[in-house]
Amino acid sequence: MTEAQTRKAGHLPPRIERVNPVAFTLTFAVAAFVIWSMTTAGPSLDQLARGLPNIGNILSRMFPPDFERIDRILWSLFQTFQMAIAGCAIGLVLSVPLGILAAEGLSPHPAIRTAARSLIAVFRTVPDLVWALIFVIAVGLGSPAGVLAIAIDVMGFAARFFAEAMEETDKGPREALSALGANRLGMIMSAVLPAAAPSMIATSLYCLEKATRASVVLGLVGAGGIGVELKVAFDLFAYQTAATIILVILILVIAVEQTGGWLRRKII
Repeated sequence: MTEAQTRKAGHLPPRIERVNPVAFTLTFAVAAFVIWSMTTAGPSLDQLARGLPNIGNILSRMFPPDFERIDRILWSLFQTFQMAIAGCAIGLVLSVPLGILAAEGLSPHPAIRTAARSLIAVFRTVPDLVWALIFVIAVGLGSPAGVLAIAIDVMGFAARFFAEAMEETDKGPREALSALGANRLGMIMSAVLPAAAPSMIATSLYCLEKATRASVVLGLVGAGGIGVELKVAFDLFAYQTAATIILVILILVIAVEQTGGWLRRKII
């Protein structure tokens, strides 16, 4: 029955679809949990009222920035960027075979695919700060621990998206190469990777941006880089030096993000 026929019959068309009781209950439960979390875990209005003046006091003590140690700060920033580049490169290289093993239709066996996906899940689940602490214990303080932590974090992120990009490629070229007698490796190198390359490049550039931000934070737990300088500045209440460090970090992050965006537009 059309809408006009429904009106002639004296019945108004339904404006809102009938709500499923189960969906309504789940929606209400989620909303209640969010509100409960905000009231129990979030800051109270009293805490905000007492904390905002303290933030203003710290910010006032951070300006003007102190550039007396700018040479040391820039060298630490350069080491931080090196750490991000090295960790990202190692992680991306290892993500390609791991993504192939985790991709449906490309993995040699379902058990291998399940194991690869489980390993990726572990890499994604454990935060990069925890990996940094583990590697600091394993290899000691400094940038090597940070590089390893970034590599593991990148593998957890990139391998998953690499696998999905390879799964979404057209199966026609694969089947044609298989019919011609190409082995699995030849089919992957000739048909799958070229088709998935644009998506994989975009993921790789985003991983570099992500690794740059992570490399700053990892220094707070002793994994090298400018994060160590930032922690020392705050521990010594040298807020003007901390402002300088935050400023150069901001410039580096913006530069990497803008360069990554430009490369994505040019390459993809």
